[in-house]
Formats: sequence, structure tokens, C-alpha cells
Amino acid sequence: MADLVQDLRAETAELRRLLVDLPEGPGGWDLPSPADSWSIRDQITHLAFFDDAALLSAAAPERFTSELVADLLSGHVTPDSVARDHQHLPGTAVLAWFDRARNTLSDTFAVLDPARRVPWFGPSMSAASSLTARLMETWAHGQDVADALLTTRTPTARLRHVVHIGVGARAFSYLAHDREVNTHPVRVELTAPDGSAWTWGPADASDSVTGSALDFALLVTQRRHRDDTTLVARGAVADEWLSIAQSFAGPPGAGRAPGQFSKEAP
Repeated sequence: MADLVQDLRAETAELRRLLVDLPEGPGGWDLPSPADSWSIRDQITHLAFFDDAALLSAAAPERFTSELVADLLSGHVTPDSVARDHQHLPGTAVLAWFDRARNTLSDTFAVLDPARRVPWFGPSMSAASSLTARLMETWAHGQDVADALLTTRTPTARLRHVVHIGVGARAFSYLAHDREVNTHPVRVELTAPDGSAWTWGPADASDSVTGSALDFALLVTQRRHRDDTTLVARGAVADEWLSIAQSFAGPPGAGRAPGQFSKEAP
């Protein structure tokens, strides 16, 4: 958990670097992001809101399930409603909320048993997986902020967390699309930012996914369309998985349009 918290804080600092000097208005906090109808402000209020939700899931799991999960299932709370409800906040208030939520979350999870189960909007998960999911969300929404600002980020070893949760969410991707889960093994071989190899699955699997870890992370978080990555699927099962892959809880999103971004890695 200490290592996870350290990586989460580092990913948070990378995102804050993009936010700290943002001005109010259309050239800053109100700048449109690649997510349909969402501004940079909406990206950060989303993170802050669900940081508070993750904190509640660990501190008061029964309340989390009876209140937040019920509100989400009933449609009273949605990611879009969270964005709308906080669009009045100035950027300084949004950043202060994000800082408070993230620091409290990090401090609370740092002392939890990593194997402790906590509820979420999808299946329950371990505290370690919950914290990994917050890192994944931070990286993904940070990508939206970077894209909105027309800037690039240097991939780091922290990308492994994003990729790992994407591989682990393979079965959930089928369920999210109302498809029968295909358990046929798939080998995943990705090139890490430092040039080393990251692998998952049996080496002798007939189906495989290869390419860069960055492209895989962009795909499973739906920050790039598959056509705008260099990922290669070998076998029908691997090909189907890449067509529906998602690493986040909830229904599949609209994702990004093909050709929206260059095939060259950012």
C-alpha cells in the first residue's frame, strides 16, 4: 500500500502541474476536453467526487452501498450530473476540493490492509485494487486534461498500474457489453516506457495482444480509438476483447472517434 500511495501521489502531482496555473474562463478551466461536453473543470470535479466516494466505501461501506450505489443505479447521480452540479465552482475551489479529497484518500488507504474488500459501483475489490483504480482514473482524466491543453506527458513506470487493471478487467468488459464472458486465454505482451517487456497470460496462448503499454492504457481507458493505436491482436478472441475493452466500472462510454488523434504515441 505504501508503494501504491507513493505512485498515486506522483501521478497526482503530474496532473496538478497542468492545473495549478490555469486561468478562469474558456482558455483555462472551461476549456473543452475530448470527453463530449466536459471541460477541464468537469474532469477534476469528477476525480474529486469519486475520491470522496472511494473514501466512503472504505470508511462506511454500508452507507456507500445504500446511498451512492443506490443513487447511481436509480439515475439520480451520473458522471454527467456530477459535472453539471459543480460547474459553478471556480477553479481555485475545484483544485482545493481535489487536493483535500486526494490527500484524505491517500492517508486513509495507506494504513489499510491491502486485501480488505471494499464495495464499488461494479464488483467489490480489494483496498489495493481500489487505490489502483484511483490511479488509473487520475491518469486517464489527466490524459483528457493534457489533450485539452494540447500538451504531452512522458509515460512512466506507473503506467503498469493502468495496464494491469485493464488486463484484469477483461471479463468485466464482456459483462459491461452484455456479452458472455470468453475465458479463452490471451497472452498480453507490451513494451514498457523504458523498453522492457511487460507480460500477462500464458506464453503458449493461441491468442495474443502486442504493442506499446501506452497504447494499451489509452485503449482500455477509452482515451484513444483502437484505430489510433499500434496494438496488434492475434486470434478472434483477442480481437473481440480489444473491440470492447474497458478498465473502468459502469457502462461502456462513447470513447473517442477514429482518427481523432494521430497514430504516433503522444
